[in-house]
Amino acid sequence: MKVIPVSEKFHDAAKSLADRAIAEGLRVEVDQRNERVGYKIREAETLKVPYMIVVGQKEAESGLVKLRQQGGGEEEAMSIDAMIAFLKARR
Repeated sequence: MKVIPVSEKFHDAAKSLADRAIAEGLRVEVDQRNERVGYKIREAETLKVPYMIVVGQKEAESGLVKLRQQGGGEEEAMSIDAMIAFLKARR
């Protein structure tokens, strides 16, 4: 899974989310490069990353994330705990 922060000010929120998922045994990478979000998403699609989470203002404030599946699957809004349970069940 790849976590993509919208801008530098969301790096901490993205890292926190990734740390929580890693603690649960999931493989996670945070893309903290200074690139546009669309570029990071397209690159992750090209690399066939199975799941992506974009972290922005709404996600940082609400605690909900939208899990984006590789191949253009629908984005589902869910809590971080629900996302971790979903991904653990998919392993």
